[in-house]
Amino acid sequence: MAPTRRRLSVGLGLAGAACALVGGCLLIVGPLIIREQVIKNVRIDPSSISFNMWKVVPVPFYLSVHFFEVLNPKQVLQGAKPVLTQRGPYVYREYRYKTNITFHDNDTVSFLEYRNLFFQPDMSNGTEEDYVVVPNILMMGAAVMMEKLPNFVKLLLSGALAGMKQEAFMNRTVGEIMWGYEDPLIDTINTLVPGLIPFEGKFGLFIEFNNSNSGLFTVNTGMKNISQVHMVDSWNGLKKVNYWRSSECNMINGTSGEMWPPFMPPTSLEFYSPDACRSLTLVYEQSGKFKGVPTYRFVAPKTLFANGTDYPPNEGFCPCMQSGIQNVSTCRLNAPMFISHPHFYNADPSLVNAVVGLNPSKDQHALFLDVHPMTGIPMNCSIKLQLNLYIKQVSGIMQTGKIKPVVLPLLWFAESGSIDGSVLNQFYTNLVLFPSLLEYLQYIFLGLSVPLIISAAVLMVTNKEKCFLFWSSNKKNSDSNKANQATSAIKPPPVKGMVLREARL
Repeated sequence: MAPTRRRLSVGLGLAGAACALVGGCLLIVGPLIIREQVIKNVRIDPSSISFNMWKVVPVPFYLSVHFFEVLNPKQVLQGAKPVLTQRGPYVYREYRYKTNITFHDNDTVSFLEYRNLFFQPDMSNGTEEDYVVVPNILMMGAAVMMEKLPNFVKLLLSGALAGMKQEAFMNRTVGEIMWGYEDPLIDTINTLVPGLIPFEGKFGLFIEFNNSNSGLFTVNTGMKNISQVHMVDSWNGLKKVNYWRSSECNMINGTSGEMWPPFMPPTSLEFYSPDACRSLTLVYEQSGKFKGVPTYRFVAPKTLFANGTDYPPNEGFCPCMQSGIQNVSTCRLNAPMFISHPHFYNADPSLVNAVVGLNPSKDQHALFLDVHPMTGIPMNCSIKLQLNLYIKQVSGIMQTGKIKPVVLPLLWFAESGSIDGSVLNQFYTNLVLFPSLLEYLQYIFLGLSVPLIISAAVLMVTNKEKCFLFWSSNKKNSDSNKANQATSAIKPPPVKGMVLREARL
């Protein structure tokens, strides 16, 4: 029995040592394997898993548009507070793909990303033929833009507007407001004030959004430095824009808004938005999971659209009004346009109170971005913005009536999407399941080594005790035999005469 127990003890000890060695190696090498796997698959390289996802976005993106209809346009002309009702959503399936992909020697790649939008009747609350009463954007915008021009020019425009039966509010279809409508006012403005609106033909709020690109982006590929992957090197050949009044506000920071460098800290992320004409910074809110994938949620800070008084770094985006809205006139043909969160969420309460019908809510109107921190790939997102027009009475232009100055919401939209289906499965298997398996294996091997080594030690100790007891027992028996032999040697032999005598008796 002793040799068998000894062999079992040695076998268990060796198995435990092997498990400890493998677990220790995985503990050290595992993170390096995972890191190498992530780096290999998230850089912009045709051989990486994420390249096709980057080239043609497979995620089903949707653009949801909500219009604000003015219910009391005649009363607003008399100085009343606008009463609004929300219409929609009008939902569009958004397809994104990159063209003109050109790799450069300095570890960068250039591309144009196109967007195609297709109306989704089954997901919408209404059709593109719905009529909506909204401000006459061209006329009211031009009126404010011309406020400081000589009175005779404004009178000429006012007369021309009357001849064309232009009014402060218009009743047009959703499709016309979105994708453009022909208006003789465009030609009139171009004739009276050349260069005031640098476009001809149709006017629509999203006319340049569909079947068009967002500019030429040049970003880092991450082939040499993974911490720089997707970071913008230039946009339309520019290292910074010239829309704003400070160098800091004109900087092009972060990525193009699709992916971020891997191994993200729970702090903040940045991206450049051509639609907002600036870089946007989102801050970490909380950790969570999206369909089993660990995520960091990033949201807009309250300072995102704050004015220069409440947040001095934003002074460069001024001239400002109340906090919560940003003047984008310098990048929107000088039209008095403002962007904000929907329903003036996180804005000065005076903006909400200036109209009737707004109900700001974090759940419905706050934007968010859920990113897998290990890879920097978004899992789920909803980016929301509101377009607003500043309207007021302009002396010399009778069509503006007695409208009190107000930042009037026109519409708000959300671009939303989440990874699903085969893309999610491939992502989960290669970039979540495999790293998790390596991590679990190292703890399994380390955990197994402990009971194996303990079992080997117990068997060895038990075996030694039994050997000791066996040796002690044998020693006692040997000593007893020796004592008996010694006693027999000392005892005298029997006398023969006595035996004979007893026999006779």
